Amino acid sequence: MTTEATSIAMPAAKRRAAEAARTPAVLTIARRELAEGMRNRWVVSTTILMAALASAIAALGSAPTGSTSTAALDVVVVGLASLTIFLVPLIALLISHDAITREAERGTLLLLLSHPLARWQIVAGKFLGQLAILTLATVIGFSFAAGFVVWQNGSAGWQAFVVMTAASILLGAVFLSLGLLASSAVQESSTAAGISIGLWLLFVAIYDMALLAFLVAQGGHAISGWIMDLALVLNPTDAYRLLTLGEGSSSMLSGMGGVFDNSGLTPGLLVAALVAWCLVPLAAAMLVFSRRNL
Repeated sequence: MTTEATSIAMPAAKRRAAEAARTPAVLTIARRELAEGMRNRWVVSTTILMAALASAIAALGSAPTGSTSTAALDVVVVGLASLTIFLVPLIALLISHDAITREAERGTLLLLLSHPLARWQIVAGKFLGQLAILTLATVIGFSFAAGFVVWQNGSAGWQAFVVMTAASILLGAVFLSLGLLASSAVQESSTAAGISIGLWLLFVAIYDMALLAFLVAQGGHAISGWIMDLALVLNPTDAYRLLTLGEGSSSMLSGMGGVFDNSGLTPGLLVAALVAWCLVPLAAAMLVFSRRNL
């Protein structure tokens, strides 16, 4: 390199170093995670899949509402909420389950820790970067559905759609935290993947089947309201379902209105439950990773 080229390159390198020094470490990790995610074909594929499924639900769900008083978007909210319960947790776990183990397996974790970073900053940065990826996928996917319905039937019911979209991102954040906890606790990505699949099956399918079996076993006897409320908030997908489908026109279409009316849970409590479901596993992931032997 010539002297002139060196003199030009050095200030640029110093500027980049100064910018990196001014950027908080958590945001640096988040930006790195986001950049890797945007180059990942899996992330692009899930975004396209979500957009396709959401658009299909919008096309099918908005058709029968032309002669009824129910807004087309309300019908679509019910369908998308059901899709979200199955798809968004799965996508979140697939994005996050190998966040730490992948770094360890390809030998970049030690290099990452050689920088002046606290371990909790790595976990927090990865969570924020993955949350940005999931938010983009959800917003883009659902926007296709909303755009189609608004174009065909108008914007009535848009408030419920916005609430559902925000709640879907919050539900995804819960499962991102659970995936990070699994990745922080084990040494191999295959083990973390197995744990993630188990978590998805537990919260999406097994928990509700067990709850239903318990209610049937009661033989028609009433159970205390607080017990039922506790059972609902102990499953983040149930809290999400009640939050998005418990009020408004969506409650009549989904059948969740009766559950919400007989429950002591308010939207504020349901949001608080989902936030707690997000923060507790994330804090546990930070603690476990801080004690992990490399």
